Amino acid sequence: MAIDTATVTELTTEQVQSILVEPLEQASLFLASGPRIFDTPGRQVRVPKQAAPTSPAWLGEGETISEVDPEFGEVILLPDSMKSVKVLVKFSNELARQSVVSLDAALRSRLVTDVAATLDAAFYGSTVTDGTEPLGLVNYADRQSVTAVGDITVDALHDAEGLALGAHVNPAALRWTMAPALFVAIRKLKDAQDRYLVQPDVTAANGYTLLGHPVDLTSYVGAGTIALHDPSQIAVARDMAPTVKVLDQTFGDSDQMALRVVARYDAKPLNGEAVVTLEGVTAPTAE
Repeated sequence: MAIDTATVTELTTEQVQSILVEPLEQASLFLASGPRIFDTPGRQVRVPKQAAPTSPAWLGEGETISEVDPEFGEVILLPDSMKSVKVLVKFSNELARQSVVSLDAALRSRLVTDVAATLDAAFYGSTVTDGTEPLGLVNYADRQSVTAVGDITVDALHDAEGLALGAHVNPAALRWTMAPALFVAIRKLKDAQDRYLVQPDVTAANGYTLLGHPVDLTSYVGAGTIALHDPSQIAVARDMAPTVKVLDQTFGDSDQMALRVVARYDAKPLNGEAVVTLEGVTAPTAE
């Protein structure tokens, strides 16, 4: 019997395919959800904000009209204390030449994806309040919240929607954000006749909806938190979008190149009442 490549693999040249298999990762969602983005060349951004409405009165003929003093405030973004997200990777010129894939393109994609994930983690779940990082959506100080929810129910979802509507948030602009496991638990909820309480929207070709509102699935909000918010009521200041710089001379003494990715953002609510959180949420235990 003749030997061949199947029986004597040790004597064959290793075959490396010129593709790079990337891991499955959650998509970057926060900036794509629709917040108001203000570009600024590194300077602090002040967004004027009108406070509570005045109180006009019903007056009869000849009665004195009361004077009112409207109040104003501001939302401050990108203070000098705000840090940047930065990452750098060095690689040898030999590796760049001998790699079966485009090494610089692969690294560029990897670093930009990682920076975007770091930004999303902060935009949704950061607890930093000292102005060095953006505070997360689910931790805004003036948000509305329902705590200690326990096993999730459709009624709890309606409670969140009710708080948003009570604050006069535009219902057409509302979006849910939650961990995938909680969304699956909600879709499994059934009534006494074993019928699913949440029915899929057969007209929605892409994505999911819940009570008529789009759903963003991300683990960055936390396993026990669900957020319902109007993204247009959130301001984002962008000093630098994820920017890639090729450093081909800096490490010339070691015959190396490097890729550096830098990004600097801030995010704050324009109206905190447009964010509602359900907290302490758990998935019902299967019976």
